[in-house]
Amino acid sequence: MNAQDFWVSHESTTEFKTDGLRKFFEYRDLGIKKATKGQVVAHIIRAIPSDHFEGKPHLHDTQFQMIYVMKGWIKFRYEGQPGEITLTPGSCAYQPPSLNHQEISHSDDLEMIEIVMPANFGTRLVDKV
Repeated sequence: MNAQDFWVSHESTTEFKTDGLRKFFEYRDLGIKKATKGQVVAHIIRAIPSDHFEGKPHLHDTQFQMIYVMKGWIKFRYEGQPGEITLTPGSCAYQPPSLNHQEISHSDDLEMIEIVMPANFGTRLVDKV
């Protein structure tokens, strides 16, 4: 058996679901987790307009994590970086393993791609960024 399988994901045959890490986002799985046997996860994340947003300082137990903004904007604080960083369409951010960060806010029309290794990564709350 191959360590990885060929896979194609079409928007017309996949759905956004609200069972992801954050309740104020919905996620469309791109099938990469299954194709790579859990080595990598990739999904489209989009905002659910809500008054229930609460971004807490946290980190992820990862080997690799990146986001690419396709629509809207998202604002973060990152450990070791001055001030707030706003990502807009075309912005790409690489978050090194175990980097403390906090989402400050996002637009109601936010859509971004996230790619993470390994697919089943842990998330831990931290005291501060």
